[in-house]
Amino acid sequence: MSDSSSFFLPRGFRFAAGKAGLKASGNNDFALIVADRPASAAAEFTSNRVVAAPVIVDREHLTASAGRVRVVAINAGNANCAAGQAGLDAARATCAAAAALFDCPAEQVFPSSTGVIGQPLPAEKLIAVMPALASELGAEIDDLHKVTCAIMTTDTVEKTASVQIELPQPDGSARTVRIAAFGKGAGMIHPQLVPHATMLVYLLTDAEIEPDVLRGYLHPAIERSFNRISVDGDTSTNDTVLLLASGASGAKIEAGNAAFAEALRTVATSLARQIVADGEGISHVVELRITGATSDADALRVAKAIAHSPLVKTAWAGCDPNWGRLACAIGYSGVAIDPDLFDISFGALPICRNGGRAADYDEQAAHDYIAQREFTVSIDLHQGSGSCTFWTTDLTHGYITINADYTT
Repeated sequence: MSDSSSFFLPRGFRFAAGKAGLKASGNNDFALIVADRPASAAAEFTSNRVVAAPVIVDREHLTASAGRVRVVAINAGNANCAAGQAGLDAARATCAAAAALFDCPAEQVFPSSTGVIGQPLPAEKLIAVMPALASELGAEIDDLHKVTCAIMTTDTVEKTASVQIELPQPDGSARTVRIAAFGKGAGMIHPQLVPHATMLVYLLTDAEIEPDVLRGYLHPAIERSFNRISVDGDTSTNDTVLLLASGASGAKIEAGNAAFAEALRTVATSLARQIVADGEGISHVVELRITGATSDADALRVAKAIAHSPLVKTAWAGCDPNWGRLACAIGYSGVAIDPDLFDISFGALPICRNGGRAADYDEQAAHDYIAQREFTVSIDLHQGSGSCTFWTTDLTHGYITINADYTT
């Protein structure tokens, strides 16, 4: 967590975390975000058809509240998914208890869960500790720090980002707006969010933005950040990105504010890259730059074919510059290509030109380059102007170790 001199915490929110007894480690596993007054809200969720109970409840509540959230209740250690009616009852009981404690409608409570799928959530444990958390709410960096730690599962580091910008107002004045993000995610990371272990992300701003306008800012930010990352190709049942606007800065933002949109995208991209960098067992972070596709959508399909290939990912794990595996993935990606045209580069190193080995290919230099923890693979398909940037990882024995005995 950054210190207060470098982290810009939006005004209008308070935070607390504690132990409900869900994590076997005994660490904090339940957290609250409480808005001083109902905040404008926009959210996008997993496209997985097996959906966790809190996601179902969140969708219902955002509709019923017309996009207003007062309390976010997040538990780790139990996904509250595939638990049938008992799971829904647990999520709703948690919301009812929070609503009573903070004197708001239950529809203004937003539950989130992460952890093991298929186990009943003991809502009574969350409800029992909630009053203590309410008494400890604070609006300092240390308070947010406790929340970011409490929601971690297989994460090894906290993930936070923030920006502060000055925005002109209609009366000619300027007001300071802060945007901050925090979240968790290290495995089961291939979010496919639609306006539409798990990725949970919370974006907070103290700008004043109506819910329908807020939704217009969230989706483009997600498309260029969280929908451009993959660790293992698995899309969780609980993936959630929530954007809250408290209005505490007094800076009113309408649709089409380019400065706010860019700031939001910057924070979201930072957090997305941090999630990839903390991927389970990884030893390499790879930035894929795809250009020359017939469309941006085709460029993304090529990136995903590469990012999800076990052959490619294991080659990266061994620092093996086996570019033939990349060529193979390009070929089966399903997009229009000419096999005699595409180029591949590792950083500035020419690897493949016109569909074949580059004349000045240097295997040792290629090996040394991808031995770095972070490196870039650029692919030009020479088919059009479509492009995308995508972040992914290698696949190591460490990933297998973590996930082979996750529940045992």
